[in-house]
Amino acid sequence: MDKIKLEILGLSSSQSQSGSFALVLGETEGNRRLPIIIGMFEAQAIAIEIEKIIPNRPMTHDLFKSFAHNFDFKINEIVISDLKEGVFFAKIVCDNGGDVIEIDARPSDAIAIGLRFNVPIYTYETILSEAGIVLSDEEEEDADREKAPEIKKSVVKKEKKESKEFKDLTVEKLQELLDAALKKENYEEAAKIRDEINKRN
Repeated sequence: MDKIKLEILGLSSSQSQSGSFALVLGETEGNRRLPIIIGMFEAQAIAIEIEKIIPNRPMTHDLFKSFAHNFDFKINEIVISDLKEGVFFAKIVCDNGGDVIEIDARPSDAIAIGLRFNVPIYTYETILSEAGIVLSDEEEEDADREKAPEIKKSVVKKEKKESKEFKDLTVEKLQELLDAALKKENYEEAAKIRDEINKRN
């Protein structure tokens, strides 16, 4: 069965399920989108890797990466492998230097791990046909106009308003707030503060 390569296009609060997030994947050679509802913690794990925020202590997916490296396991790819009764299934395709091993995983965990190993994400035509959303040409143009320059990697959309308070603070104070947010593992706040600091540099 031929695999279709996907990329992360967006991560936003789910409008249908409170406390959940919609991870939007898109085929690299087409205009279909594959939205997957994921939990808050998995969304946070994906967002901090996309934003390149380094937590004070390793998170679960970072621990997986360290474990794999120390035991010479390579991650080859992530495959969104099945869809049953509206639930997506995924596989982490690994290599221990001789054997290729497929590990069952939730798509959210698999993608969080895949991002840390910088490996491609794939799915099958059957899944895209069943659950994919096709954008019309007009919708595609609107979506392209909304994309930030780095959208090819990803964009993290949040419903929260940008805090105006950050603009009135000194860089030193912002750095203190950034350190405090990282200590509390409040990565959304940390990303906003970091962005404000970057604007000043």
